[in-house]
Amino acid sequence: MARKENGKVALVTGGAQGIGQAVAERLHADGFKVAIADLKIDAARKVAEKLGGKSGGAIALAVNVADRDSVFAAVDQAVGELGGFDVIINNAGIAPTSPIEDITPESIEKLFSINFNGVVWGTQAAVKAFRKLGHGGKIISAASQAGHIGNPGIALYSATKFAVRGFTQTAARDLAQHGITVNTYAPGIVKTPLMEELAKKTAAEAGKPESWGWEQYTKGITLGRLSEAADVAAVVSFLSGPDSDYITGQSIIVDGGMVFN
Repeated sequence: MARKENGKVALVTGGAQGIGQAVAERLHADGFKVAIADLKIDAARKVAEKLGGKSGGAIALAVNVADRDSVFAAVDQAVGELGGFDVIINNAGIAPTSPIEDITPESIEKLFSINFNGVVWGTQAAVKAFRKLGHGGKIISAASQAGHIGNPGIALYSATKFAVRGFTQTAARDLAQHGITVNTYAPGIVKTPLMEELAKKTAAEAGKPESWGWEQYTKGITLGRLSEAADVAAVVSFLSGPDSDYITGQSIIVDGGMVFN
């Protein structure tokens, strides 16, 4: 089916690879104009060019989600270049291992500055844009299966994702009066560069082969397979569109059946 513009604009942080790229591609196919925001601007440009560039409804923006001013500037640029703003996908994040005894003040600050603070700055910037434009909107952030149940070896990552869920629930209550919905998507084990790096590191630290590292994260998946990034993008598509207008404050788990609520 040919793409048909829906008149909406979405910005995706961490949109240059993995889940973020899949989300940007899916939303573009859904008819959104998309701003692909990433620290890796060259990679973001390649994704935007693949989608037809500015004339095709896709632009690349440089952003550092740990920097509040950078996030606000990216949203302002998206509004200016794409002519509106309706959805923000706070997707950017990192997932290093964090054995309990190795956690430091520096590692806490780094992980929270990206995974949690980035969501706060994105939410604030989106609210400012929505209100200036005189309409509501959708704020959608990356939680995780590990933000619903603590996962071994990634205590800090799990903590940031629990924090994202808590922030989202309160934001949903506070922002409903402005016609803004706030939700999260919670992926399980997705075949992305980030997950591959984590599996390799887990295996190396244990002196095991890479396949062992993957097994530590994939055992217990009811559907018996790893997630593709497109599986997650499909849920983000739903949350970005009109069919989810009566959903707010929720975290939709997309993990193949690892955590049951």
